Amino acid sequence: MIRRLQFLIVAVVLVIAALSTGLGFLFYVVYLGLLAVGGSYVLTRLGLADLEAGYRVDHRQAHVGDDLRATYSISNASVLPKPWLEVYNPTDLPVPLPGRALVLRSRAQRSWVAIVPLTRRGTFRVEPMVVRTGDPFGFFEAAATVGRPTSVTVFPRVVPLPRWRLPNAFLEGTHSAPERTLQTTPLATTVRPYAPGDGFNRIHWRSTARLGEIQVKEFDLEQTADVWLFVDLESRVQAGVGDVSTVEEALRVAASIAHDAILENRAVGLTTSGHRLVSIPADRGPRQRQKIMQLLAAVEGDGRSPLGEVLLTGLPKLRRGMTAVVVTPSRERQWVRTLTSLRARGVAAAVVSLAAFSYETFGRKSRADEASADLAAQEQRAMRFALAEYDLRAYEVHAGDDLGAVLA
Repeated sequence: MIRRLQFLIVAVVLVIAALSTGLGFLFYVVYLGLLAVGGSYVLTRLGLADLEAGYRVDHRQAHVGDDLRATYSISNASVLPKPWLEVYNPTDLPVPLPGRALVLRSRAQRSWVAIVPLTRRGTFRVEPMVVRTGDPFGFFEAAATVGRPTSVTVFPRVVPLPRWRLPNAFLEGTHSAPERTLQTTPLATTVRPYAPGDGFNRIHWRSTARLGEIQVKEFDLEQTADVWLFVDLESRVQAGVGDVSTVEEALRVAASIAHDAILENRAVGLTTSGHRLVSIPADRGPRQRQKIMQLLAAVEGDGRSPLGEVLLTGLPKLRRGMTAVVVTPSRERQWVRTLTSLRARGVAAAVVSLAAFSYETFGRKSRADEASADLAAQEQRAMRFALAEYDLRAYEVHAGDDLGAVLA
């Protein structure tokens, strides 16, 4: 805008000078300026004519650490070349999609792929593709948007847990829940006639041969396979910033355990204590995984409810044979006693304890940090003793640890 105003002032001065003095040179400069401005305007108006463009994002859901690929294409159907084009997508992704400046010859086409890493979880918006053009002098510009906005949901990173095993649920043998399920479990309890939509792998061939019509197996839920995750997101106990923080580590742990359990056909429930207390009832299958990952992508470490209150609210939902997994950076030991009541109900428990101080001081060392580290280490040892006193399985995670090795 300032550049245009300056040009307008210069043009007015030249016109006044040419008219007042009558010098041919000044009239030549005025005519040359009019030609340049008029040509720039026409060039800009024709810059977007007869263009076809589009873009496509390869997936709308991914995990931290994955790459997002956007495929662009633009073609010129005009006999005139397009010498100045800029193509980009406005977005709030942590790493923006790179734009491109290009020249399109007559009846030419260009396509390319932009790849960016997904470094932070959350839901992000990719705005419609913008094609912009202008003139060499910067007097005029024109832009057009193509396509629709796209939302990209980035889930927490999932770490392989090859040696992760749930603690025993203090039951002798395996018990089933008195409810039928569409999922395939080890507990085939009865058969029924075949119905359209039943999978062929559910056919019970002996009963089919005996009864003379196709019979399929029905399954009950296996209670000892159920897992319920409690993720402590109280703001008062969190430490660290960005990816090296107890919030992100807790969500990575929860996502990895949930992913591993659902792959093993276990039922998984989840309770998070973020801005508000949210619970997802235990269930199996890809749809349940989707619900859990979407919740973990959205929550933040801004909760106000202490872990003890969260457990008192959530533990009554656990049935006999389930396993409660608590993920917390809290060094307060009052909530440990709450878990001890689960044993009498046939519910197992495991605690993933995050060493908060290691996240707060990650990557730096000072004398003040060393003094605080001694106090933090004492509190962490007291927490380990409290968990061991009640025979609760515990895993201690420090900043930079390999989760696959620690959760074993």
